[in-house]
Amino acid sequence: MTKAQMIREVLKEKGVLVMPGVYDCLSAKIASRAGFDVIFITGYSLSATLLGEPDFGLLTQTDLLSASQRICSATDLPVIVDADTGYGNAINTIRTVKELMRGGAAGMFLEDQIWPKRCGHMKGKQVIPLEEYLKKLKAAVEARGNRDDFFIVARTDARQALGLEDAIRRGQAFKEAGADAVFIEAPQTKEEMREIGRKVPGPLVANMIERGVTPLMGPEELKDLGFGLIVWPLGPLYASARALQEVYGTLKRTGTTGEVMDRLIPFEEFHDIIGLEEKYALDAKYKGE
Repeated sequence: MTKAQMIREVLKEKGVLVMPGVYDCLSAKIASRAGFDVIFITGYSLSATLLGEPDFGLLTQTDLLSASQRICSATDLPVIVDADTGYGNAINTIRTVKELMRGGAAGMFLEDQIWPKRCGHMKGKQVIPLEEYLKKLKAAVEARGNRDDFFIVARTDARQALGLEDAIRRGQAFKEAGADAVFIEAPQTKEEMREIGRKVPGPLVANMIERGVTPLMGPEELKDLGFGLIVWPLGPLYASARALQEVYGTLKRTGTTGEVMDRLIPFEEFHDIIGLEEKYALDAKYKGE
């Protein structure tokens, strides 16, 4: 069974799939140990951690592919990758799909913003014409070959740029064009989400961003509204940033980490996460010990 098939099987079995955001090999390993079925590489978090910059179209295709390959190698779970707009036209999108597949990704998000894009919950978004996006989506669908080999989520940011009605119309067209799932970004109320759930064929993606424009809900409530793929992309990043602020601030103020020792993962536990014992075993094996 391919990892794209695993995503479909979990969705079929559970009806709802919660995907945490990851942004490097360590976060991927920790998310995997937590027991999730699928994880999601978030472009927002990659831009923040690789570049120290906002999700404002600064991340390149090379940045994404390199990070994706490393992260996919660090986990056995299916990984869906935020591939922004495919980094160009239909031909660029084909390359993005093929390189993601070659690097071990199980699927991708492909959005319809004008490049340079920006985070879906930021202001000032614009979208390309529907027909232009459908060509890119068709190119992605054809580039993957067998449907079982890659899971394609088609995303529209038209809710902010053009209104809910146009966003729903795009979502319907995306499904007809062969997308595995549809993602209408940044609905503003539960009523809007209910309307999307009624009118757009699933599975549908809900993006849960803390203090974003979409109401936060749990998986069962979202499932009742018609959403099956639930992404929590930024909570882990924000938690990590808060922890770094506290540790660095304490260290600068006191010259020691003594005040925050209870919030630090123990030395041996961290080594367990990153697999130190396995490396000891390999070291002994090839030294002949």
